[in-house]
Amino acid sequence: MQTPVRFLFAVIALIAVGCVVAAEAPPDDGAQREAARVANSLLAEAQSFEHGEGVSQDSNRAAALYCQAAKLGNADAQFNLAWMYANGRGVERDDALAATFFDLAARQGNEHAQRMLRFTGEPTRDLPDCMLDPPEPEPPLYADIDPDLVAAFGTTEDRRKVIEIVRELAPDFDIDPQLVLAVIGTESNFNPKARSPKNAQGLMQLIPETAERFKVRDAYDPVQNIRGGLAYLRWLLAYFQGDVELAAAGYNAGEGAVDKYKGVPPYRETREYVKRIRTLFNKTEHRFDESVTTPSPVLRQLNSRRG
Repeated sequence: MQTPVRFLFAVIALIAVGCVVAAEAPPDDGAQREAARVANSLLAEAQSFEHGEGVSQDSNRAAALYCQAAKLGNADAQFNLAWMYANGRGVERDDALAATFFDLAARQGNEHAQRMLRFTGEPTRDLPDCMLDPPEPEPPLYADIDPDLVAAFGTTEDRRKVIEIVRELAPDFDIDPQLVLAVIGTESNFNPKARSPKNAQGLMQLIPETAERFKVRDAYDPVQNIRGGLAYLRWLLAYFQGDVELAAAGYNAGEGAVDKYKGVPPYRETREYVKRIRTLFNKTEHRFDESVTTPSPVLRQLNSRRG
């Protein structure tokens, strides 16, 4: 079937994006490789949902995943998303946005996109929300921390100092300070010198391997320990795409155990740990940064079961 499509060309929006990129320091090679790896993984998952390969066909989910990969600069994702906008598949038809994404892909050498640009028209200034960076989170005020948590954990001067460190550092990792306090209270009961039989150390009980992984030299130093724990929490939230229960289970038992059992491992300690975190932090989802790491391979199966 031949359908005439007139696309709009997003010159102004693309110039604006280019200026932002040019003004920033270029990422190191390792960061570029990781971003490309994450984008390729998102692309593959999007293609599976678009075509129903191994999963139920879901054009809406495919479009969302394509947009995440497109934001990371994947030309194939940009082209596929342009095609979906051009045909109203998974998204509301928008010829202007189709032109935007065809142009992004064409600039990276995608020949199919270059041919599609022959049909483009006027520029557009708009990009979908999934391509825009969220506004910078405002640093949470001390009063924003649940008073019940402060009452439970912050009754001594030493504990209040820990709460203040969390309040200052959590925004750097875009982690809710209440989740961090729940982890610290559960892990070490706010004891910076705590050491478990498994050699987990400090406030957030980092084992030596985790401390090394997140560049913590002194796990008994409160600031270093909390920074390392925050970095690990951010990674887990990205790996489990904001699922607080799975992230908590991963923090306690390791992400490998969660993958192995395709959910919270059947360990009594881990199940009690997750229950405790959920009691102190009553949210099931947390925002996450998809560029931090590739999602867990078991999420697709878990989401299918939940759906």
